[in-house]
Amino acid sequence: MTVDDLLTTPSPTDLGPANLRRVWGNFATGVAVITAHDGTAPLGFTCQSVVSVSLDPPLMSFCPARSSTSWPRIRAVGTFCVNILADDQLGPARQFARSGADKFAGLEWTMSPIGAPALTGTLAGVDARLTAEHDAGDHTIVVAEITGITADHERAPLVFFRGGFSTIGV
Repeated sequence: MTVDDLLTTPSPTDLGPANLRRVWGNFATGVAVITAHDGTAPLGFTCQSVVSVSLDPPLMSFCPARSSTSWPRIRAVGTFCVNILADDQLGPARQFARSGADKFAGLEWTMSPIGAPALTGTLAGVDARLTAEHDAGDHTIVVAEITGITADHERAPLVFFRGGFSTIGV
């Protein structure tokens, strides 16, 4: 897909995957890495569908692909950290998006209070406990209770827009 493809006005009646991706590509999102530790190894994957659901009680959501091999292993742990990436963390965003690789190779991290890897240098970290899952086509909607939060209010975010990573100033 080229930039010209992304800028082309889609047909309002063509709801095919390419057209939907083109339209949704206009919605800039933050980039996060969902991590857990199963007692043997750290686990993680890149995710851009992270949202706040409720302030009272504190709930959040994200949507892993049903084809994800990492999410079933994280689900089994039941707790995880949502690492919200900063503008200089393009490398980790790409690294955690790959299948089969050692996703933590060369990265610094510490264990969060819930026992999940907290990546060093992130914009924010959200510890959470799985509370519900809902089937949603080719993805799963995950709802989780927030159990802890950290943030660096001086950093800028890494964003995903029109099929690529970008940054915005603060």
